[in-house]
Amino acid sequence: MTSTDRPFLYHGCTFTCSAVQTATNLFTPHVRYEHGLPGLEQMALPVDTAPYLSADEALRHAEQQAVRWVHDRTGDGQGRF
Repeated sequence: MTSTDRPFLYHGCTFTCSAVQTATNLFTPHVRYEHGLPGLEQMALPVDTAPYLSADEALRHAEQQAVRWVHDRTGDGQGRF
């Protein structure tokens, strides 16, 4: 298994977004919150989708999940992309 990691910054929050290759050559998006909101520790966000055909697609999903997560915690609801 291989993983493609890249930092992602959104509204002052830092994340690590990853596309982890599965045994069947698909890519699962993973998001790790690093810091940015008061009182919250580092944490992995739950995997919320099936694997994608490409690492790029999985990374895009991970970034979108991070954006939604920030909006859910800052009162913006669904937010904007």
